Formats: sequence, structure tokens, C-alpha cells
Amino acid sequence: MRGIIPIVAIVCTLLAGSMVAGAIESSDFDDPAVCKGCHAEIYNQWDGSMHSIAYTDPVYLAEEEMASNETEGLTDTYCARCHTPIGVLSGEVPPIGHENISEVSKKGLQCDFCHNVNKSTGIGNGAFMVALDGFKRGPYDDSKSPSHGSMLSDLHTKSEFCGMCHDVNHPVTGIPIETTYTEWKEGPYNSTTQCQDCHMTPGITHFEANPGKASGIGPDRDHIYTHYFVGGNAAVTGVIGSEVHQQMAEERLKSAATLVLEAEKKVSEAEITVKVTNVGAGHKLPTGLTEAREAWIEIMAKDASGKEFYHVGGLDSDGEVDPDAVMYHVVLGDASGNPTVKVWESESVLSDNRILPKDTRVEKYNFAIPVGVNGPITVEAKLNYRSASQKFLDELFGKGNVVAPVIEMAGAEDTIELGKKAPDEGVPGFESIFALLSLLVVAYLVRRNGK
Repeated sequence: MRGIIPIVAIVCTLLAGSMVAGAIESSDFDDPAVCKGCHAEIYNQWDGSMHSIAYTDPVYLAEEEMASNETEGLTDTYCARCHTPIGVLSGEVPPIGHENISEVSKKGLQCDFCHNVNKSTGIGNGAFMVALDGFKRGPYDDSKSPSHGSMLSDLHTKSEFCGMCHDVNHPVTGIPIETTYTEWKEGPYNSTTQCQDCHMTPGITHFEANPGKASGIGPDRDHIYTHYFVGGNAAVTGVIGSEVHQQMAEERLKSAATLVLEAEKKVSEAEITVKVTNVGAGHKLPTGLTEAREAWIEIMAKDASGKEFYHVGGLDSDGEVDPDAVMYHVVLGDASGNPTVKVWESESVLSDNRILPKDTRVEKYNFAIPVGVNGPITVEAKLNYRSASQKFLDELFGKGNVVAPVIEMAGAEDTIELGKKAPDEGVPGFESIFALLSLLVVAYLVRRNGK
């Protein structure tokens, strides 16, 4: 990593486009509380969202500090450009941390930043430009406000707006670190559904109109975009106490996939087929910080009394997923080709077996049915998810200090009938053999008496 330090610095500088950091002040942006005066409902939706805590997210802060220490500060601007864009544009970052950063910069992806974005210079790595010209940009061409100018922005209604930050490539190796936008762009929904249609409407996996007002003094409209910005992060939203966003994230996760289970007996073995389909995500499943995200299949088999005799995909005593489990995630490789969750160390993608939109994965399992097991056998399959592995969290926060909840995205159950012998059932064919022997004995006695 040290050998590429000069290149990283150059690339991070270029990412700022034509706007030099420090050319504006953070005070040039309104605090979200100002916007709340007219847009209370939208403010309340945003408050507690992952966008609102983009720079105060405890997981991000811990990883940012580790990256900064291990790269001598060279990741500071690169990461913060999307986590505190005002902080970067105003020159408050670097350095990282909260000591020298203003309150408005701490509020991550906030109202006045997003609605001052006037141009995209591309996809990924914070490719945005802003214009502090007194006009707030959004999806309407007839907005009127007594406090600011309003302007239609088609960009704000397109996935390309989200793609400015929701694609991340390593600035030196160019390998993809986060590819949510690209996954959508290369998928089956790119001509029918924008990111906003799922993540900024009441519909969980589809567009759903949301009639209402964008502000208390605005006109009634057929559709108002919501600002919960719900994804799959139920862990951090739970930690910060935002129950609404936590519940919405769990609901979204449970609507993203289906699982079908088929269990049958083959001689003395059980054959299990699990089919997982990405039915609700317009990107791969999972997406985002996929070197940390974990989605995996758990299988359990129990006898008639409920006693478990087969289990794959559970957690061990350290909170790690069974290594034999089918896991859907990305594995990044460092310079030596070893797996790493430190994106700043990554130089290759070792594997990526995530599920494409509308795609189905078929997984097969076989296990021996122990002698003496009483049927029927109950087989249960789950598709589980958590935001980060326990090993990753232990490295950031210390062993066991933070535990990500395991969320069941989908599940199914099936039974295997073993069949029972009748109480008086003997050895197959014995009755016929006994009858034959009896006839032979009778024939022998008759012949003997005849002599």
C-alpha cells in the first residue's frame, strides 16, 4: 500500500473536480433543522436514516480510523467525500474525526447538500458537483418557496444520482469495492425501475405512489418521494435507536428473497434441495459493503421428538458462521492473495457468488439418516443475513463488544416420512419358507410310516 501512496493522493485530489476543497464554507449549507420548518414530514423520515448518520455511523467511524491509521491518512478524503461531502468540500476533512468538523458537516447526506447537487461527473467515488446559487433542485418544475429558489432537476429522479456514491472502485487498482449502481445498470430492471422507485417510495420492492405535499404550504401532488432511504442495514439503525428505520430495513430484507425446500429419502440418506431466488432486489443480493455482509443458508434436521441430528450453517461459540455453509458474498484479496475485509488492502476479487436480480440458486445437501431415528424427520431451511461478520466487528470494536443481529430473510420446512414396520412383521418371505418346511416334514413322516 505504501508504494501507491502518491497515486492515491493524486486520485483523491482529482475526485474533487473543479471545486477546490475549502473554496466554500460549511456555513454556506443550511442545517437540516432549517429545512424542517417547511418540510417536517420529509425531515422526520430522513432523521435516523443511514444517510443522516453517514458520518456518525459507529461502524464507519471505526473502520475509517483503522484505514486512516494503516494508510497514514490517505483514505480520509476518499471515504469522507461520500460520508460527509460538506466536510470535504469545505476543507474540514481531512483530518478525520469530530474535533474540527462543524455540526452541519456531521449530518452526512443531508437536505441542503443533496438539493444543491447540480451535476454528475460520472459514476462512483463521489462524482458530484454542487452549485450554491440559492436554487434547490428536485423533481418538480412548479415548486415555489418563500425562502429559496426552486429548480427542476431530472438528475434527482434517476439512478445516476445514487450511482455517484453507490459505486466505489479502488482508486489505484480499480477493482470494484461496492457496485450497487452497476449491478442495477447491468440487471433486468434498468429500463423500468430507478433506485428511487424502490428506496424512496412506500413500496418495498416496487414503485408505489405516495400522494401528499412536499411541504406544508405546497400543493397536493400525486406522488411525493419518501426520505427514509431504507436499505438492508437493520444493525446500525438498531444501535442508534431508530426503531422505524430498523423495522423497515428488516421488512425490506424479508421481502428480497424467497426460499423453496424439497426434502426426500433416498435409501438411507436424505436429499435436500434448496432454491433461493432474488425476487425483490434490483441489484445483487446482498449488495453494498459486500466483503463484510453475510447472507447464508442454514439447514437443520430433527427427529419426531424434536431432537436435532443434522445442522449446517449455524454459528459457533465465537459467533462465526459454519465454514461449510453456503455463503453469498464477495471475498477480496490482498497483495498476497489472502482474503481481506480491509478494502484499502484489496488488490483482487477472489470470489463473488452473490445472487443476481431475478436469479435462482439451487443448492444440494445430502446426509445419512442415523439408524434408529424415529420419523417423520422435519427439515428446516433458512436464508440468514447480517450486516457484518463477528470477526470483522471484533476487529473494529473488540471481542464481543458489538454483535450484529442475524435476520431470517426467508425460510421453509418439509418432512421426510420413514415408514414403520408392523408390530408382528417378521422376516420377509419367512412364512413361505416355513410352509415349505412343514410340507417336507409331513411328506417324510408319511413315507416313513409307509415302510
